[in-house]
Amino acid sequence: MAIMLRFLQLLAITVWVGGLCFFAFVLAPTAFGVLPNFHEAGLVVGASLKVFDKVELGCGAIFLLATAAKFLRAQRSRTLLGVELGLAVLMVVATAFLQYRIIPPMDRDQAQVGGDINAVAPTNPARIEFEKLHERSERVAGVTLLLGIVVVFSMALEQTGLRRTTAGSSAALRNDK
Repeated sequence: MAIMLRFLQLLAITVWVGGLCFFAFVLAPTAFGVLPNFHEAGLVVGASLKVFDKVELGCGAIFLLATAAKFLRAQRSRTLLGVELGLAVLMVVATAFLQYRIIPPMDRDQAQVGGDINAVAPTNPARIEFEKLHERSERVAGVTLLLGIVVVFSMALEQTGLRRTTAGSSAALRNDK
């Protein structure tokens, strides 16, 4: 059971943080650098992000369940597991905030101007609001990525299941599980 929980934790956080890195460092820069205009690039990145937000929430649920199960089963130090749980909760909240509170108003602003936010004057109220929300979405995604990296680091600090014990003058490795 412990191995399966660890596997689920690792799979969920890897997909989640890896996906965030892919969006930030590969998909968005490539789309905005290769596609003929910002509108088309925004359509590709926006549509991809809407799908990935659902993946993020799924990964968050899996990670939280696996980590909570490990936390409840732990007989010793729960500190790192508690940190991981807390940070993952913040990540899920940030992702849900992005998906349900930031993206819908951005979509509404785009629809209000006919789809291409860059086709209207920079002083257009819908464009001003869109750009403000876009900046906020980047910050929220950045914080989520940073929290995810901290979770991965915390997991790296966890006991590997092997610990040193001493029996007389000899040291031996013993499996904790």
